[in-house]
Amino acid sequence: MNIKTSQLVKRLLKYVKPYRALLFVAVLSSFVSVAASLLTPVLIGDAIDFIVGKDNVDFSMVIKYIGYLGITIAFATIFQWLLSWSTNKLSFSTVKDMREDLFNHIDKLPLKYIDSHAHGDLITRMGNDIEQISTGLLQGFSQLLNGVFTILGTLIVMFIVNWLLALVVVLITPLSLFVAAFIAKHTHDMFIKQATVQGKLSGFGEEMISNAKVVQAFSYGDDAQKYYEEVNKELYGYGYKAQFYSAMSNPCTRFVNGLVYAAVGITGALLAVSYGTVSAGLLSTFLMYSNQYTKPFNEITGVITELQTAMASARRVFAVLDEPTESDDSMLPEIEKCDGTVKLEDVSFGYTEDKILLQHINLAVENGQKIAIVGPTGCGKTTLINLLMRYYDVTGGKIIVSSHPVTEVKRDSLRKCFGMVLQETWLTGGTIKENIAYGKRDATDEEIIEAAKAANAHGFITKMEKGYDTVVSEGGDNLSQGQKQLLCIARIMLTHPPMLILDEATSSIDTRTEIKIQKAFGVMMQGRTSFIVAHRLSTIKEADLILVMNDGNIIEQGTHDELLAKKGFYYNLYNSQFAPV
Repeated sequence: MNIKTSQLVKRLLKYVKPYRALLFVAVLSSFVSVAASLLTPVLIGDAIDFIVGKDNVDFSMVIKYIGYLGITIAFATIFQWLLSWSTNKLSFSTVKDMREDLFNHIDKLPLKYIDSHAHGDLITRMGNDIEQISTGLLQGFSQLLNGVFTILGTLIVMFIVNWLLALVVVLITPLSLFVAAFIAKHTHDMFIKQATVQGKLSGFGEEMISNAKVVQAFSYGDDAQKYYEEVNKELYGYGYKAQFYSAMSNPCTRFVNGLVYAAVGITGALLAVSYGTVSAGLLSTFLMYSNQYTKPFNEITGVITELQTAMASARRVFAVLDEPTESDDSMLPEIEKCDGTVKLEDVSFGYTEDKILLQHINLAVENGQKIAIVGPTGCGKTTLINLLMRYYDVTGGKIIVSSHPVTEVKRDSLRKCFGMVLQETWLTGGTIKENIAYGKRDATDEEIIEAAKAANAHGFITKMEKGYDTVVSEGGDNLSQGQKQLLCIARIMLTHPPMLILDEATSSIDTRTEIKIQKAFGVMMQGRTSFIVAHRLSTIKEADLILVMNDGNIIEQGTHDELLAKKGFYYNLYNSQFAPV
């Protein structure tokens, strides 16, 4: 999505609006600071005029003006500090709000968006891009305010003091503007491309680091290194060009500064010698003013680099913020009491419109039933679970949970009806105790320990040095896959949900422990509707109903004995796991 610069500025100003008092302080401080700095050359020039020659110096007046000069400099220093304080607070407060909005927005985005975008790129937008906006705002509010006030104030004072010398300065000004425009034009596109490729590089890096074991197991390191170097080279190219053009700003504007300074000096000297209309003090004042006038152009062209980067980053941040979230369900009712019934009426679904995966699924589940879902990889088992949890919405038909169509109740209340244990484990940074209590933050230590015992995790937890206070590293790398899965199971056992979803919940656990867990699950599933996705068919023999899926359809359903008696797809699938090799 290509957002115009004017729209970006308006949207950034909306974030600034709550802190307009700080903006007012910044503007006032900049004005006073610039006014004090503009008064300084006049005081110096007047002091010089009291030093007219040898043995002809009015020391009393010189000392008086030195006092004035000290007061003026003190004023300028105080208000310059106040400007820095207010712009810093304004910038950091603004990006704090923006960062929170971005995080909250990502939390509300459909799973489809998260699945289709590199996670590393999203992380870059939340971190690096936000920081670039912060830097740009800091540079912009302080230097641009000072620069604009200095340029306008200096021009006004110079025309009041001597319009002819002021005209000399103004005539050379367009050259500075040309330099600034040239640099801005050539850096803008480069910084946009640089930000895009940087996100691409971060996404690939995150993917490689988080899956380092797989990369090494398949000896993909050299290929990954080659691709990384290619993207890094591309980033280097854009970054080099962007920095090259931006680096031209300082020497180019200094060259213009020198021209202005020389022109004022030569013109002033001619006026002083030929016509006597310019005194030594006035010429000194004008030379200082010309330096003050050109200096902001040098600073502003330097700020252009930060502004271009900030705008490129803002585009990437707002592109995410503009993505539509899940439909608002705040006005919808909640499922007050989950009765454990589930109905699927003519449900169809596809991740893309041109490829429908599930087709015309019908199912009626009563409270307390154990529903097993089996079938070959890619047949739609996990997709069906995603629809029950409403991570995705159906393409056709409807799903009814506890007599409520899932699209007509709040998502949170729907998801609270289910306790889910996935094949892929996820643990948050924190202690083992905090991870088990993730779904019930007010759980007591006794409840946590009881849940761990039920999940058969208490034994290995107590053997750890700090027991339940052991800190789990990022991703749970200091635990085995089986241990992580046991903690995920304990997390669900603590919440006692009305319904259960077990998606290969014991796939990473040894057979002996699995038998114990299955017994624990058996107790837990008593009186609860349970959906069990399984590849090992021996684990679902006791299911009340087995759904056999293939190519997005339920092709068979019944109990274990009924399906074996049919000698159909399930019969062949079951025997394939136990047939002698």
